[in-house]
Amino acid sequence: MPKYLDLFAGAGGLSEGFIRAGYEPIAHVEMDAAACYTLRTRTAYHWLKKGNNLAPYTKYLAGDIPRKDFYALVPKKILDSVLNYEISEESLPAIFKDIDSLLGGEKLDLIVGGPPCQAYSIAGRSRSECKMVGDKRNYLYRLYAEFLKKYQPKYFVFENVLGLLSARDEDGSLHFDNMRALFKKCGYATDFRTLNASDYGVLQNRKRIILIGFHGEKADFYPQIPVVKDAHKVGELFCDLPSIKAGEGVITPVKTTHYTGKYLFSAGIKEYDEESVTFHQARPNTAQDLEIYRIVVDTWNKSKTRVSYTDLPERLRTHNNTKSFLDRFKVVAGNLPYAQTVVAHISRDGHYFIHPDIKQNRSITPREAARIQTFPDNYFFESVTGRPSRTLAYKQIGNAVPVCLSYHIAHALLTRFTGGDKNAEESNT
Repeated sequence: MPKYLDLFAGAGGLSEGFIRAGYEPIAHVEMDAAACYTLRTRTAYHWLKKGNNLAPYTKYLAGDIPRKDFYALVPKKILDSVLNYEISEESLPAIFKDIDSLLGGEKLDLIVGGPPCQAYSIAGRSRSECKMVGDKRNYLYRLYAEFLKKYQPKYFVFENVLGLLSARDEDGSLHFDNMRALFKKCGYATDFRTLNASDYGVLQNRKRIILIGFHGEKADFYPQIPVVKDAHKVGELFCDLPSIKAGEGVITPVKTTHYTGKYLFSAGIKEYDEESVTFHQARPNTAQDLEIYRIVVDTWNKSKTRVSYTDLPERLRTHNNTKSFLDRFKVVAGNLPYAQTVVAHISRDGHYFIHPDIKQNRSITPREAARIQTFPDNYFFESVTGRPSRTLAYKQIGNAVPVCLSYHIAHALLTRFTGGDKNAEESNT
């Protein structure tokens, strides 16, 4: 069972895929406090599941016990494996000390993670007056390299957006070239692929750069990651969820309806039929929002085209920006093989994803977004205060790596450690 460290862990989408493939997390490092609570709760879930004792977790999701009492049921070392730090030169000594304590002298086999993508993303650069040149997030890979030098794992997996390939430093050099040169100085050969999540069991068009490093001089170390062939449609993600309108639904568990399909099970989203889900709560909307939704969904149903912001009647246009981000309204069409990319700013822009059922006439719920990202239905998204927040859930989900994409990367890489894991292969698509 290879041991790994997750840097810039977010809410744990990347990590969940590696756990599913059979890896053991030693620590998660993340700066966002709410995401750290999500990671602690998920870490607690996995510990309780190993002990065949998920009853406390079920009670916690139902709101029957507070988070403090729930955490008290889990060993402190398990919860302390989630390290709430902003990774910086100043924080490195403290982070290394905590990781060393958790390792207890054992060897770290793998490091995974990707720094925040805003500085590399084409969208982020287009909205920045300085095109993100000089932004400190451009250089977080240098800190990633410090972990490689310190722990010298056999492999590392570095994930980021396609914009990484074209992002330039102040001197005009490509950050990606500089990054790979630094990793080489640390003793790692590197190779990369552009992977689309839709090829790996995710009903979403989401392309990412997956850079893998090998400690030493070796050719052809990048694992073969077989494409998953399926004919499922996006509507499969929503078919068993209770029908709700804007402003309706609850964050606490609600039972799903009988499900006769296969995808939700094969993707690891559902564990059993009629399993309850949390965060199936729709945003409240104004009368203007609802009128826009009706126009957008009607247009899609009639012509299979998406409404540009400038296509709306002037009385419905409240934003001054009519030059960019005109595709702010996207119908999550149930009859397509994949949805559009779940974006990080979904927490700020409630109109970005619209449910295809005009009778419901609303944006998608956090649970629906989580399903598009292939998070398990029993995955719970936390806040700092302990009071669940729909906005924070959207943010964590939008920033995450799809779990199924992560699983297929992890499973393929596992052959480099162990020669394959037959049980994991048989239990996942």
